[in-house]
Amino acid sequence: MQIHAAVTPAQGEAFSFETVDLAEPGGGEIRVRLVATGVCHTDAVAWELGIAPFPIVLGHEGAGVVEAVGAGVSTLAVGDHVVLSFAHCGHCDRCLTGHPTVCADFNELNFGGRMDDGGHRLSRDGEALATFFGQSSFASHAVVKAGNAVKVDPEVDLALLGPLGCGIQTGAGTVLNRLKPGVETSLVVYGGGAVGLSAVMAARLVGCRQIIAVDVLEERLALARELGATHVLNGKSEDVVERVREITAGGSDYAVETTGVPAVVRQSLQALRPLGVSAIVGVTPQVTLDVHQDLMAEGKSMIGVIEGDAVPRVFIPQLVAHYKAGRFPFDRLVTFYEFADIHRAFEDSKRGTAVKPVLRMP
Repeated sequence: MQIHAAVTPAQGEAFSFETVDLAEPGGGEIRVRLVATGVCHTDAVAWELGIAPFPIVLGHEGAGVVEAVGAGVSTLAVGDHVVLSFAHCGHCDRCLTGHPTVCADFNELNFGGRMDDGGHRLSRDGEALATFFGQSSFASHAVVKAGNAVKVDPEVDLALLGPLGCGIQTGAGTVLNRLKPGVETSLVVYGGGAVGLSAVMAARLVGCRQIIAVDVLEERLALARELGATHVLNGKSEDVVERVREITAGGSDYAVETTGVPAVVRQSLQALRPLGVSAIVGVTPQVTLDVHQDLMAEGKSMIGVIEGDAVPRVFIPQLVAHYKAGRFPFDRLVTFYEFADIHRAFEDSKRGTAVKPVLRMP
């Protein structure tokens, strides 16, 4: 069938709205009519740095309605509301032990541009178009593996839910699934974007004693307070390490580092108390550490966390339930844009004027 999509012709080139061809769903696949899709920093990285092949249809925080199911699909039906999440094989040892975020084929399935059978579902005038995260949600429709789609409560506004598939899942899941802080612990979140603020809300969910948000934008810090931060620090005007140690009487138990800025990564380690843990979730370049001083001498740990170490079909419905109960108001992060305004959504995200842009499909 023919669909409407925002095609990225080459690295750094503007999105081109085009009519392209979408194959019918094969075995184990579904076709989804997309209602909305989030704009994520990973889309920007792929667009600007070329971490996936071109030409490509980007987008990986899709939400929509199932229109068709392929052979062998029994878990979803036409009319179901679904959130699309990352691609994973479902049969490697990591997938089978509840860690699909580190699937043995994660990079190939999400950034390689092809589906798991090596083929393409999108094309333009006979030319194959690369797929992103097994979904390519900057389009009116997508064909995805049924295992990468999460059935969600139809009572909740579907347009809100796409970011649960990546950014919000990453922040909340890092706290709830990987760090698992106790109620009397302290946690610092570095960066007040969608991922960081989701971590703040998750820390409030578990009742952390001290939740400290660090950013350089006062409006982000104000929102962090409203969402559950007990303290906020401006990294431009305050000595973050000294202030964290002061607030926590010696250093934080946990940190979630979302900025990818090497100096901030070091701060997240230096502000930990002995045996503290810093979870790195941002795309981060080379960082120079004093391993003895920053890590080993006080038994600290630095860990990488992908997609919140979540099993999406379990975790995303949990987040939706928390949202319905008023405990996880992630809608406060969302700014809606029309699909035609995709360039403005990316620019607003880059400038920090929108925390989580979400594109509504026509």
